[in-house]
Amino acid sequence: MLSCDQPSPGLHASLCRCAPKLGRRLFVGGVAAALAAPAVRAQTSEDPFRIDVHHHYTSPALLAMMRGRRTRQSFNEAWTVGGSLGAMDQGGVKTAVVSTSDPGVFFGDYDAARALSRDCNEFQAKLMADHPGRFGMFVTVPLPDIDNALAEIAYGLDTLHAQGVGLMTSYVGKYLGDPAFAPVMDELNRRKAVVFVHPLSSACCTNVLPGVADQLIEYNTDTSRTVASLIFSGTTARCPDIRFIFSHGGGTVPYLVARFQRIFSGRADLVKLMPEGVVAQIQRLYFDTAQAFNVYDMAAMTKLMPDGHIVYGSDYPAANPVDTSKGLATLGLAPALERAIGRDNALALMPGLAHA
Repeated sequence: MLSCDQPSPGLHASLCRCAPKLGRRLFVGGVAAALAAPAVRAQTSEDPFRIDVHHHYTSPALLAMMRGRRTRQSFNEAWTVGGSLGAMDQGGVKTAVVSTSDPGVFFGDYDAARALSRDCNEFQAKLMADHPGRFGMFVTVPLPDIDNALAEIAYGLDTLHAQGVGLMTSYVGKYLGDPAFAPVMDELNRRKAVVFVHPLSSACCTNVLPGVADQLIEYNTDTSRTVASLIFSGTTARCPDIRFIFSHGGGTVPYLVARFQRIFSGRADLVKLMPEGVVAQIQRLYFDTAQAFNVYDMAAMTKLMPDGHIVYGSDYPAANPVDTSKGLATLGLAPALERAIGRDNALALMPGLAHA
């Protein structure tokens, strides 16, 4: 992935074009200054303060699943606790809220998914206990098994004291706004839960382009599909107290706003349900910076999303907090916004991390 510390021909001109679009969120001269400045701010490794909301782990049971199913997740298979802590220290991350990565835990066997979810959650809770202040967790749930998903949400939030719940963008071809998942959404809304949503390869669209990994295009597209599902099903309006965090800068949503608006305006039922409009619905969501920390993605994200709705995510171990922190540092963000993205916005969502 192209990052701001690895400019391509014409990148300086692109930065100049993007700077006005970022408006108050960037110092007008900050980008040019940042290009000449050291790549990482002095606060990175000496004084870790960031909260990383997009950080994965691999338990022994997950590792066995990955190898047994030949999921070819080399980054996740190589994960270690020490590797996470080292990357966090180098990238200035104080606390990582870990979650289960794609492809999740459900492969057609409901009992196996329930057992693997519980194993994942116990492992995450042990990470928290063994390394106080360094890890939080998002509860893994065995969807599409509704009853056991509800049970695991209760166990994870009430007994293990997780910071929120982790969901995949889709389950067996159904996106999160599907009526089948309404009981889960209603419970998450009742709890005012933070919900981290991670993409995967949809059943519709795997191995589409020879030589091009699904993650390159389909993951961001799947995020956009589930955002559309939640909004156009009326779920976000019905469940306004769920705080959704979407990965990778919100997928392709920032580039689809005009299309969302056109479809929305043609639906009288949605206009009545959400009179403030579809953009306001999008702006209630949260987007993370995982693999979206370069000037192109951030120009769109900071233009669309309120300052308080962008959170730091690294996507470790597929990507690294060092690169994320370095990329954000080169943008010349106003210090208050950089601090908000790095820590304060996540802390507002998950105040229990204040001790970190």
